Amino acid sequence: MKAKQLALSALLFATPGLVLAADKVVHFPFANGVNAATQSGKLDGTVKFYLAGHQPDGKVTIVNDDIEITRRTNAFGKADQKTCDWVLQSVLIALQDEAKKAGANAVVDIVSDFGNVYSDPQNYECHVGFLMSGVVLKAKLAKVQ
Repeated sequence: MKAKQLALSALLFATPGLVLAADKVVHFPFANGVNAATQSGKLDGTVKFYLAGHQPDGKVTIVNDDIEITRRTNAFGKADQKTCDWVLQSVLIALQDEAKKAGANAVVDIVSDFGNVYSDPQNYECHVGFLMSGVVLKAKLAKVQ
C-alpha cells in the first residue's frame, strides 16, 4: 500500500514537468478548420468567418466588438494539427452560436489571443501541450448587407 502511494506521489510530482516540457505554439491554416466544420455539418454556412486582414464584401455593421472564445481538447498521443483543427472547430461552433444570438451573419477581425495577439490573414495559433491543445480567438460579430 505504501509503495503504491509513493509511486502515485512520484507520478503526480513528475506530471507538471511533462506537461510543460511539451508546450509549443503552432500555426495552421484557418480555412482547413472552417472547411472541415462546414463539410461535417457542424457549421451551417449562415455565418461567415473572416480573419483580421480580410473583410466581407458589402456594408459591415458591428453588433458586438468584444467576443472571446477559449476551448481546449485532449492532445495526448495525437498529431498536433489534428487536435488543433478539432479545437478550432469547437471555437468556430461557439462563434457561430454567439453570432446567431446577436443577429449577426459574420464574424470579422478574428485574431488568436493566447496572451499575445497573433494576427495572420491565413493561419490561427494553437498551443499544444503534453495533454491538451488550446485555441483562443477574439473577434467582432457583424451584420453584412
